[in-house]
Amino acid sequence: MKLLSIIISIYWFSLLCCSAFEPPSALDRANALGPLDEDPAILQSLLTPNEDWAPIPTPGFGDWLTSHSERGQTFGNYCTTSFNRPNAARHVIYLLPLGDFPADTSPSLEDLRAYAEAYFQLEVKILTTIPIDESKFVPRTNEYTQKRQLLTSRILSFLKTQLPADAYCLLGVTMEDLYPAASWNYVFGQATLAERVGIYSFARYDPAFFGQERPADYRQLILQRSCKVLTHETGHMFGLPHCIYFACLMKGANNLAEADADPQHLCPICLRKLHFNVQFNPVTRYEELAKFYRAHGWDDETRWIDRQLAKTKASNLNEKSSLK
Repeated sequence: MKLLSIIISIYWFSLLCCSAFEPPSALDRANALGPLDEDPAILQSLLTPNEDWAPIPTPGFGDWLTSHSERGQTFGNYCTTSFNRPNAARHVIYLLPLGDFPADTSPSLEDLRAYAEAYFQLEVKILTTIPIDESKFVPRTNEYTQKRQLLTSRILSFLKTQLPADAYCLLGVTMEDLYPAASWNYVFGQATLAERVGIYSFARYDPAFFGQERPADYRQLILQRSCKVLTHETGHMFGLPHCIYFACLMKGANNLAEADADPQHLCPICLRKLHFNVQFNPVTRYEELAKFYRAHGWDDETRWIDRQLAKTKASNLNEKSSLK
């Protein structure tokens, strides 16, 4: 009887959690994007929602929005908030590898650099690897995986001392698992936006981390997952909060399965925010991303980008050079 009561309690709790978040309506999404009529025609074509952007789904039990209250942020609100912006003095994204990056279990640092450079349209540089110093980073053994983890707050404090003068931000990357507090199981990454540093782990992106059999394309899987977390967390560095409007790179994720289900691309609202901040040429950005996707055989992403670029053909191509 006690076990039955527990099961019923869990069932009703799951129903309550799943119904707590109400996905925004089409009108809500349109209001969050804002009017586009004063933007160049090509930009309008790239920001106008269509079937390439699925509305955010109703979260299931265990998903991010069942346990985190997210109010969302419209483009209009973004424009009136205080956030970091690249400038002549601070315009480089730095990657600082912490610890070893074994070739058979790690993403290519050069691939990560190239992807981030295409994604954010800023120069990205890799700094010299720094060995793990256990005396600084408070290691512990995770009770579930029995693997070493490092405390994110200590790493962030260290990264603040390593920030180059011309850095827009400094991103620590590591193959070590991370935890943000004693009460947490793990975290994929953490950042302090005002101080322009973050730390991201790629440890859990290899199926072998959990003792699972690796698929034949596991190296591609590791790279895709690593690119996704790197760009998601770096997106926060540009003042982008979690997205509640579309299935979007900036949507929050509670676990690896939920993160895998999220796309590599930004929704129109988040893309408009990033463009407003960095002032890149969106056509050039998509062209460079397509080049990366083709080089790595990411066919679904390549086709998605090709559809976006096709939209610009119907626009005034003379605008292309004036999109910045």
